[in-house]
Amino acid sequence: MHWEDMECGLGEVLPRDLGSLFSDSYTEETRYLFCGQELRITEHYGANLGVAAPVWDALVSWQQAGLFHSGVRFLASDKDLLLKLRKKTGYSFMNCKKALQKFSNDIKQAETWLHQQAQKEGWNKASKLQGRKTSEGLVGLLHEGNTAVMVEVNCETDFVARNVKFQQLVQQLAVGTLRHCQKQEQSLTSFLKGFFGGDELLQMKTEEALMKDQLAMTIGKLGENMTMKRAVWVMASSDMFIGSYMHGTPAVGIPSLSSMSFGKYGALVICQAADHSFKGNVSELGRRLGQHVVGMSPLSVGSVEDESSGETETRMLAQPYLLEPDLTVGQYVQPRGIHVLDFVRFECGEETEPSESS
Repeated sequence: MHWEDMECGLGEVLPRDLGSLFSDSYTEETRYLFCGQELRITEHYGANLGVAAPVWDALVSWQQAGLFHSGVRFLASDKDLLLKLRKKTGYSFMNCKKALQKFSNDIKQAETWLHQQAQKEGWNKASKLQGRKTSEGLVGLLHEGNTAVMVEVNCETDFVARNVKFQQLVQQLAVGTLRHCQKQEQSLTSFLKGFFGGDELLQMKTEEALMKDQLAMTIGKLGENMTMKRAVWVMASSDMFIGSYMHGTPAVGIPSLSSMSFGKYGALVICQAADHSFKGNVSELGRRLGQHVVGMSPLSVGSVEDESSGETETRMLAQPYLLEPDLTVGQYVQPRGIHVLDFVRFECGEETEPSESS
């Protein structure tokens, strides 16, 4: 069979016009030479695909049917190893194949080399993209017991913000911030709250590397400028609880941490039950108060004795309660024996006060 015939066969298996499936995609094409013939492997990427289109499998199936020259059998025999490295690292087939060839199919050395190259290339790309506006992104919220953190990471487009690799970066930053706080062994009688700015976040360590290196590698993979803007952490004593709420969750998510959530708006609310008299669901109550903070944007806590000034009110306890507008927040929490002590609200892309970024 001539190569031209095989081109026609590929068209029959995978039609060239795939409509909306490939409407928002881009491709990477890898070319190989086998016994004077050219083999092309095309990977398609896009929001509508999620994974590379299976052009590889179509080609290998022809090889198994005896339509390829025997020189291609080497490619098929290493397919599983190549796919394993590709799945584990997320790098292109071309780079994974190059790494395996370089280290004689030693997958561990190949993986290490790929990460080193990605970090190097990521820093090069990051330096070129530096200065481009990053007005999109995500807020990440991680809540474990009486410790909670919120982080904000920015990128250029909402398309990248919905990418799993970007969400993994946000998760890494949130986990690193949480672990950093948990190392501070303190006997709390109240609560502590603190902020990290971008420079501090870049120096934060994860299990794998510094956050600045993780950031550079993600920039290299996704091709957009990104910034780590800020983080807040809260630790409360055992007689308190932290309410949390996230709004605007992206359609694509990673299930790695059940206590991790993503969105465009987030809130933490620190509360205390008077004399442990509250018998309801503190998690649900905290979520409702966080929802109010996100929706009504208060600037301070205020007091239950404060008179409400209506829609322009900025003191949380004097504001009309979002879910029951006939009551103020103070009137909602007071009969339940709940004291609101403090709160933090993040909105992705908003201008920040100096205390929230340093």
